[in-house]
Amino acid sequence: MNTTVVQGIPTLYAPSTTGPSTTGELTAGLMFRVGRADETLATAGITHLVEHLALHRLGLSDLHYNGATATTYTLFHVTGTEAEVVTYLNSVCAALRELPLERLETEKEILRTEAAGRGGSSQLPLWRYGAQGYGLTSYSELGTWSLTPDAVRYWAQTRFTRDNAALWITGDHVPAGLDLTLPPGTRIPAPAATSALPVTPAYVCGDDGQVVLSSVVRRSAAAMLFADLFGRALFHDLRQEGGYSYQADADYSPRDAEYATITAYADALPQKQDAVIGGFVDTLARLRAGTFTQQELDSSRARLLKQYDDPGAGLLPGNALSLLLGRPVRSAEERRAELTAVTLADVHEVAQETWAGALLQVPGRGVDWAGFTLAPQYSTTSLSGTSHRHLSEDGVTLTIAPDGVTLTTPGGPVTVPYGSCAAMTARPDGSRTLTGHDGFSVTVEPTLYKGVTPDRIAAIDAAVPPHSVVHLPPRDPSRIPTPERRPSTSPAPARSTPAWTLGLWTLGLLTAFWALLSTLITTDSTSTADVIVTVWIMWLPLVAGTVALYRARRRRR
Repeated sequence: MNTTVVQGIPTLYAPSTTGPSTTGELTAGLMFRVGRADETLATAGITHLVEHLALHRLGLSDLHYNGATATTYTLFHVTGTEAEVVTYLNSVCAALRELPLERLETEKEILRTEAAGRGGSSQLPLWRYGAQGYGLTSYSELGTWSLTPDAVRYWAQTRFTRDNAALWITGDHVPAGLDLTLPPGTRIPAPAATSALPVTPAYVCGDDGQVVLSSVVRRSAAAMLFADLFGRALFHDLRQEGGYSYQADADYSPRDAEYATITAYADALPQKQDAVIGGFVDTLARLRAGTFTQQELDSSRARLLKQYDDPGAGLLPGNALSLLLGRPVRSAEERRAELTAVTLADVHEVAQETWAGALLQVPGRGVDWAGFTLAPQYSTTSLSGTSHRHLSEDGVTLTIAPDGVTLTTPGGPVTVPYGSCAAMTARPDGSRTLTGHDGFSVTVEPTLYKGVTPDRIAAIDAAVPPHSVVHLPPRDPSRIPTPERRPSTSPAPARSTPAWTLGLWTLGLLTAFWALLSTLITTDSTSTADVIVTVWIMWLPLVAGTVALYRARRRRR
């Protein structure tokens, strides 16, 4: 692997022993140290917009090229002949110098369409970091609704600079003819990590069908080996032995210069979810106890060593990112030596570190029994201000205070102070959704709360910092929520016969009837025929009257 500088951009290059370079083609990547974690919730998507705009002028081509916006970097990569690679890289840099901002609204819509087809993102970053930094990968790209041309231009001029870039090429030389002129700037360090978890290991409830665990560990060869061991152990326990899952794996991904994220995953049918959760926790507990063998460790080591057989494809992208993050650039021999030196004790230590920082997402059930603590579901503070009760939900009250909003629910309060509002979406109908840096959100719907008048909404608008406001388009009227109707209890008609009146009337008649009958029977002069006649005379009106009263009461009801 060789290093040089091309027009102020540090460049790594090495021949590849496999893939395109064996046929005379090159693969190259221009990488910038800027990604989703550098944005705010209100500007989320601005880096992705710059990437799309930079690639627009290339149009349709047989060239194999693309761009990617990740958490901490943006990459433009291409495979082709030397001339094609030069044309591609020159075009990208020319576009970054002068973005085609007349395409901005079109590209915004394309990004929203792309997001709709991509499906949901993992919610674990949100729960771990909140609505900022590394947690923004859990959110939609809100900036695609309100970013201005000036904001996008400034982002490109300050982040996509020669001092914030690195170039890698799979070849034994740098092609001639490159024009990578970019504005000067500074190397931007990776964002500092925030935390929304007061304690770990923790858990959150998620959707059916999947169990996901993430943990932040120190970057090391031992951590890479543990991730491979963890994935293979999950596959063995949950698929091969238990038959509970189809997919079960784990991976290791660098987060910044010092730390990496280990993510493990297993899927499950609804009827198998309890078994998958139990098996997943048992597998982690087994590794945490250090019961894996030297043979298992050696098998994982052999798998990872293979990636360094090709110094070009196997090392260059990772070393370019290390260079941007401020980590040492290591050769293939140094990487192999690090992996070879890892012991069982080293991996056991990473297993314990993984457990200590774990955040587990399970489908709708608790795992307190396994030593996990439920992540905070409510805020620790409430604010005082004007109170507005919910029009259809008992025990739910919205408080609009001078310094924020609080939603009081039967479970607890949710508070978003204006000073720590990561973003507020605003619709023309008055709807406002405020999201705090800790990830908690409060939605203010004027149609659902008593007394939320336009002046109350205006007070919120005046308090939220303008840079945090994202204006959304009007909703279809049918999508504006309305309070649910409560079941009504109609009062009894004013002239209806109460049930107790009917009962007393019937009881009185029966009492009179039996008193008369007893008198007749005990009188010696009364014949049997007289008794029978009297019974019929008394009984028939009683029955007829009772039936008539019953029918009249039903008609009134």
